[in-house]
Amino acid sequence: MGRAVLSQFLTLSNSTPRLSSSHRFCGRLGSKYLKRPGSIRHNRTINGYNGAGFRCCCSVSLSQPAVPETSSIPVRKRIVSGVQPTGAIHLGNYLGAIKTWIELQNSYDTLFFIVDLHAITLPYDTQQLSKATRNTAAIYLACGVDTSKASVFVQSHVRAHVELMWLLSSATPIGWINRMIQFKEKSRKAGDENVGVALLTYPVLMASDILLYQSDLVPVGEDQKQHLELTRELAERVNYLYGGRKWKKLGGRGGAIFKVPEPLIPPAGARVMSLTDGLSKMSKSAPSDQSRINLLDPKDVIANKIKRCKTDSFSGMEFDSPERPECNNLLSIYQLISGKTKEEVAQECQDMNWGTFKTLLTDALVDHLHPIQIRHEEIISDPAYLDGVLGEGATKAAAIADATLSNVYQAMGFLYR
Repeated sequence: MGRAVLSQFLTLSNSTPRLSSSHRFCGRLGSKYLKRPGSIRHNRTINGYNGAGFRCCCSVSLSQPAVPETSSIPVRKRIVSGVQPTGAIHLGNYLGAIKTWIELQNSYDTLFFIVDLHAITLPYDTQQLSKATRNTAAIYLACGVDTSKASVFVQSHVRAHVELMWLLSSATPIGWINRMIQFKEKSRKAGDENVGVALLTYPVLMASDILLYQSDLVPVGEDQKQHLELTRELAERVNYLYGGRKWKKLGGRGGAIFKVPEPLIPPAGARVMSLTDGLSKMSKSAPSDQSRINLLDPKDVIANKIKRCKTDSFSGMEFDSPERPECNNLLSIYQLISGKTKEEVAQECQDMNWGTFKTLLTDALVDHLHPIQIRHEEIISDPAYLDGVLGEGATKAAAIADATLSNVYQAMGFLYR
């Protein structure tokens, strides 16, 4: 990632129109945030790159020098994403997130981090956190994240994440947070005595993770769309409350403080399901390790898990049958691992029985994961190299994050430091 790109804390694609330096808000947007501060919209349609239903009533200025419309200098859109270090990284994390990152890093300005601050929202093993963090970073690199194209760092190594979270918390209506579905689900499972405030407020930290880097797109699974929606709402709210002319009067540049990010939901692999229940997502927190394929599982363990995974009594193999969720899930995994199209897999496997298909899937998984496992062992055995990668990534990320954070402090009226 070049220095010129890193110095820009707001990135836009070449196709993005140049916007004026003023910051204008329509009356409807203003009244929404002043008169109804607890109303978060959940009926907006979001699909991939398209933010249908979002009505932007403002124009924003850029922090970098204006580039002529005819400029041939490529300015990439920015993407940020991360995975928690708790539990083993499994096939769902890989196919739903990390594998997609490998493709995105070639076309976007990318930052991938290990979200260790999110890992402490529920009881955890303090002796294992740092080890798991390093292990997760090594898996990123082993899977193909290229440090010449992407910044790889640890969330807690960039302190702006926590600072911005506190600032955003002051602007977040409690009603918005109380609607978060995942809090209700996780707190019910954990029990009141094991639930801290962090579990309730971590969507604000997630918003901080995204908004710090003026992200254009955020790869998310279906279960995280609500949290990204909160991030978008917070960006709009802070832009209204503190941006525009209010910020300019305090000596700032005016305009929008945050870019409002869009979700990027991969067409396949965004929701890999459990091996024991085709209607439940593959999860680190599932009590049975049999429900998931971990990226570092040896060959015999993979074979045993596939052999014992839940199937059905139908003949042949087919996609998209509501009566066969496990069949659809395993075919989808094979499609993503093999690199074949859905049509090719459907034709190849339509007449197979479960025994034949399970052998095919096992061999494909072993062949695909073995090089990753070898590379992971090399990286994790060289701590100096891994520390260097994480240190460089944190330095690059902090340069972007600190610029955003300084603007937020200024716009919110804090004394300059």
